[in-house]
Amino acid sequence: MPKLNVNPTRMEMTRLKKQLKTATRGHKLLKDKLDELMKQFLEIVKENKRLREQAENALEKAYKSFIIARAVMSEEFLGEALMMPKQKIAVDVSKKNIMSVNVPEFDFKTSDNSSDIYPYGLAFTSGELDLSMEAFSEAMEPLLKLAQSEKSAQLMAQEIERTRRRVNALENVMIPNYQETIKFIVQKLEENERASTTRLMKVKDMIAEKAIEERRKQDEILQGA
Repeated sequence: MPKLNVNPTRMEMTRLKKQLKTATRGHKLLKDKLDELMKQFLEIVKENKRLREQAENALEKAYKSFIIARAVMSEEFLGEALMMPKQKIAVDVSKKNIMSVNVPEFDFKTSDNSSDIYPYGLAFTSGELDLSMEAFSEAMEPLLKLAQSEKSAQLMAQEIERTRRRVNALENVMIPNYQETIKFIVQKLEENERASTTRLMKVKDMIAEKAIEERRKQDEILQGA
């Protein structure tokens, strides 16, 4: 039985062959796109792992130093020291196209060019607090890049899933349906051609028998004369 409900005609078969050719070409293009998406995705995942380790190490260092600073400084004095930060952080978000996927790009900027990250005087604070501030500052960039990488990985994974579904639909449904229907039409046309040939042969035999019968009658008339 055909997979598609069509009339078994040569015109329909020609149309289906064109659609099959288009579907086959589309399947190849989508398969190539899927392979490239997977390659890009694995690179992002690898970078994601590196950034996560870098960010976790920086945060671990920052929290350890901060815990020691809290232990040697009063909570009130610590709060006052961190109350008025000197720098402000701004993040510019743009987009980058990777295989038809718009992934984000984060640009990390400070509000001024000052390299002084300490919102307090160094004379009356703990050195551990200084180390903590430095570690938190160092963690900002890998954390931002990690957020960019994870969002990119999420968007790429969604596009991979969509592309895989389309590839599977073409590979397992559409292309086999076209092939099965074309095969059915070919068989039907061959069957009709055999039937037509059989009818023509019968008509030819009937004409030949009629001609023989007429000649026999003419010979009988001539012999009677």
